[in-house]
Amino acid sequence: MLQHFPSDKIICGVDEAGRGCIAGPVVAAAVILPKNFSNDFLNDSKQLSEKQRNELRPIIEENAIAFGVGIIDNHTIDEVNILQATYLAMHQAIEKINKQIDLLIIDGNRFKSYKNIEHKTIIKGDGKYIEIAAASVLAKTYRDEIMENLCLEFPIYHWQKNKGYPTIEHRNAVKENGSCIYHRQSFRLLKDEQLNLF
Repeated sequence: MLQHFPSDKIICGVDEAGRGCIAGPVVAAAVILPKNFSNDFLNDSKQLSEKQRNELRPIIEENAIAFGVGIIDNHTIDEVNILQATYLAMHQAIEKINKQIDLLIIDGNRFKSYKNIEHKTIIKGDGKYIEIAAASVLAKTYRDEIMENLCLEFPIYHWQKNKGYPTIEHRNAVKENGSCIYHRQSFRLLKDEQLNLF
């Protein structure tokens, strides 16, 4: 079971979803949880099924002291690059928190300071601390919902299944039909080389 970050400070967990996709936005979430909050099923969103994530989302939202979600679209990603777009999404999510934050804990190893709030990056933090895991679930479920809605507009790319990630099926659809307005043109849409992640 995950633990709370060991501190008496007001902790806000931050994580993102969709960094490695070739279509759609990058989405980040920021969450402050009560110190006594616990949930036996909450984990890094990648370790959970879609059903589990969708069941956890309302539990997190109802129990959180505050939460925010940031969404940066594919056009901005192409303009500023995925790293900067991820920072923008995280900052947007934090900005929506209307409570005092003493310390931001961020999944991963890089972050751009937000205002003068102290922050700590934690590699694989979504599998260690409940605050980051909660943020990872919100980011993932909000992003999946966006991709399912975009799929209604462009069903040929099967985003209801691949959520914009570069699966063989997704890339074959791009090869056959070309890209659309939601694809990230700065990414390698058809090559199997590693995408420009950070």
